[in-house]
Formats: sequence, structure tokens, C-alpha cells
Amino acid sequence: MRSVICHGPCDLRLEQRELPTLKPQQLQVQVAYGGICGSDLHYAQHGGFGTVRIKEPIALGHEVSGIVQTVGADVQGVAVGQRIAISPSRPCGHCRFCQAGQHNHCLNMRFYGSAMPFPHIQGAFSEQLVIEGYQAHPIADHLSLSEAALAEPLSVGLHAIQRAGSVLGKQVLVTGCGPIGSLLIGALRRAGAARIVAADIADLPLKCAKEMGADETINLKTQAEALDPYKLDKGQFDVVFEASGSEAALRTGLDVIVPRGVLITVGMGGDISLPMTQIVAKEVDLRGTFRFHAEFATAVRFLNEGLVNGKPVITGVLPMDRALEAFELAADKSQSLKVQIAFADA
Repeated sequence: MRSVICHGPCDLRLEQRELPTLKPQQLQVQVAYGGICGSDLHYAQHGGFGTVRIKEPIALGHEVSGIVQTVGADVQGVAVGQRIAISPSRPCGHCRFCQAGQHNHCLNMRFYGSAMPFPHIQGAFSEQLVIEGYQAHPIADHLSLSEAALAEPLSVGLHAIQRAGSVLGKQVLVTGCGPIGSLLIGALRRAGAARIVAADIADLPLKCAKEMGADETINLKTQAEALDPYKLDKGQFDVVFEASGSEAALRTGLDVIVPRGVLITVGMGGDISLPMTQIVAKEVDLRGTFRFHAEFATAVRFLNEGLVNGKPVITGVLPMDRALEAFELAADKSQSLKVQIAFADA
């Protein structure tokens, strides 16, 4: 089978790899669509992010859907030909964090396409995959396999909302309206946020944010003063989700958040300095959010039932033969949000 392999910075290749032997508790799947994530771009362009670096060739990708081709002897409830979203989260289930229900912090996590451990965890951008039975989440007949591949980034947004606590009736700001930020907005609308303001430095993601349910959109590059009214009386937003990884965006969020508000940092942009006096004086709850696990099933249900429509996020789909071109397109934020690779005609 062919896979999308990263050997280091600016060294992405389509290569042949062997498919692992199917075990009784596993499924063999024909991969249908795979979405290119920001972390995939960091690996492809820079060979990693922060202290995480590629030390051996690694197959990229973790946002995938597919069609079941073979069912292991011990797998129940899944049939050949079934269309599925594939969760990339594979915790061990035994470590102290798994036992505490914090599967996203598993000490032995095998999350697709991650160079955090060594040997690296190979990703899902391949024509075929052998997956664990529990990774398969059936999708509704009306849902396209392209849309099903959005379950992973939607799960990231759902976990971020879990970290924030209830957003019901709250005033919410989202900074950074790429695929995760925009899908987060769709989830916030479903979760009962009273008002959602979306901020970015480009028009394309803001257009998507509006389609996903934002009440107001602000281009911070051309409308730098538009957030000024929200700074009055110590701030106006109960909850801020910072999804860009930008230090400037984080500081902006602190300017407009209310005292004792909750600020969730979703984007990872590397180490930044923090205005600690402001955080202390406002008694801000600054919380990180990392991946997901249980939320994947909820994300698939939301997509299946039409509770969140992710179509506006998808801006391009290229066949596997043009996978390298797909990465170039995904890196051009002036014309792309979520770019997907089509691994098979499905």
C-alpha cells in the first residue's frame, strides 16, 4: 500500500509500506478521506514543533474515515462494507491516567501520526489501515465520508468546551477561526452559548466562522479597534477560546475577559510570555486543553444527526496522487481551511 511519509523538514514522499497482519480484535479498512491538520503541516514544513522532532520516517495523518474491508474474528457490531469515522486515539486503558478517565493523558498513548514518543507512532495517511475494533464509529447513510473525517477536529473542540465547563447563556470569544476554531464555534452554538464573537486576521476563516454560527466576526488586522468596546468595565466575555497559538491573541483575550472568566488555550504556538499581573488581578482561570478521547463518539453523533454541519470548513479535496500538492495547498491560509486527501473513490 502507499502511504504519505515525512522524512524531515520539506521532505514528504509517497512510499510503499507493508500492511500489518490482522489480529482477531482488529479491522482492515480502506481509507477514504484524510484531513491535513496543523500538526501535519508542522512536521512536513519544519520537521516538528517545539521540542518534538522527527527522528525517523513517519506516516502522517490522524483525521480519517474509511470503509471496512475485513473484520477480525473477535470483533462484533461491525460489518464488511460499513462506512466509518476512525478515532486516532488509542490509549492503553491500564495506566493511572486511563484508570482515572483521563485517556488523553495516557502514558502509553498510540495517537496516530505522533513524533512525541520514539519509536514514533505511525499515522493514518495510507491506502489501507489495520485498526482496533473500538476505533470504528459507524456513520449515517446521508453523511459523506469526507464530512466524517471532520470528527477528529470536532472532537478537539468538544474537549475544549468540556475543559471550559458550562457555556450555557455565556458571552464567548473565539480567537483563531481555522478548522478547529470554526468547528468549535459550531459546537458552542449547540452547547447553548448566548453570543459568540469570532476573531481572526484573515477574511476566509471569518467567513467560515459566520457560517458555523458566530454572531459577530472581527478581522483584527483591518479592524484592530473593533474589540475595544469589549474591554470596558474589566471585560465582557465570560469565556475565551484561544485557538490560534498567537501570543498577541492570548493577550487580547485577557483584555476582554471578565474577572474570574475562563480562558482556554487550544492552539499550540510555542512558548510565550504571560502578563501575570493581569491574570492575577482578574483572577482568570487559564486552562489548557489537549486532544480528546470520549468526545469522538459525541462528535460522530453530532455529525450523523446534523447537529453540527462541518461542510463550510472543507475548502479542498485532492486525490492521493496529488498528496504533496495537497500539503502545499493546506499551507496557503489565504485560500484554504481544511484540505483533505482522497485515498480512494468512495
